[in-house]
Amino acid sequence: MSDSSFNSLGVKVVFASSCDENHPPENIMDGNTKTFWTSTGMFPQEFVIRFPEPTRVAAVTVESYNVKHLKMEKNTSPKVSQFEFVTEKEFERTERHLQLNTLSLNGSSAVHLRFVIASGHDHFVSVHRVTVKT
Repeated sequence: MSDSSFNSLGVKVVFASSCDENHPPENIMDGNTKTFWTSTGMFPQEFVIRFPEPTRVAAVTVESYNVKHLKMEKNTSPKVSQFEFVTEKEFERTERHLQLNTLSLNGSSAVHLRFVIASGHDHFVSVHRVTVKT
């Protein structure tokens, strides 16, 4: 099993519910916690990533700020549709440092992963880095 940034696996962000030109969704995958994707307010917010081929995922680690409740869904279809629930987690509020949370996917096979931020500790949230354990 290995830990990898999504970028090193050839994964692409194929959808994001909001986009700020200074903090685009692609920043989630660059492996740098100093860059990030930010929401533009209101909830839920979401982003969807696509693996180049079906991939077994043991766990996903999310480095974020102000996220309160995150749901993860997956599919095995080449289309960005028909997702099934995988897991969800409440994130604790942090002050002046990033939240670090790992969500187990128990080796689920996925082509797409949808990250749904159902609520935040503030009006705006940011996702700095996502890594996957295969």
